Amino acid sequence: MTVDAEVEPDLHDLAERLRGGSREALEEVWARWSSLVYTLALRSVGDHHDAEDVTQQVFVAAWRGRHTLRPDRGSVPGWLVGITRHKVADLHAQRSRRARDAAAATTLPGQHAPPLDERLAARLLLADALDRLGEPRASAIRLALVDELTHEEVAARLGLPLGTVKSHIRRGLAALRRHLEEVSDDDAR
Repeated sequence: MTVDAEVEPDLHDLAERLRGGSREALEEVWARWSSLVYTLALRSVGDHHDAEDVTQQVFVAAWRGRHTLRPDRGSVPGWLVGITRHKVADLHAQRSRRARDAAAATTLPGQHAPPLDERLAARLLLADALDRLGEPRASAIRLALVDELTHEEVAARLGLPLGTVKSHIRRGLAALRRHLEEVSDDDAR
């Protein structure tokens, strides 16, 4: 019973030190749980190199987002597992985009591709719709969809909180959809 009482304050102290910006605490967290993060990533992504990249991304995200660690709500390893799940999901989404882009690139000209003038008109329409959204919403959508950045990367690039970026993207896409539907309805008349 005294062992548990000694371990819990130690982990709580470690979490508080990490949250406070202690690089030594980060090193200790790495030493204790990097193998856990790596194992989870490897099981999900199936590739050693990708698992190593995910592990590194998790600890970079943990350091950058250390202010989100709440020692009174959960443990450091649980927090790291949550970050790992997000980074693994980001990697799977990135792989899906690459596969979709590769499949689209193999489409022969004229095969399901609209004529050049229609594609140009669609791009101009989309650019106009994005401009109407205003900033930073338009930039958030461009970074997420065109540059294929994750929400976390968009937040870092724009210097905005993650929740704000997610809201901008969600609301911006809804506004784009409405605008494009209005234009489509006008064209149909």
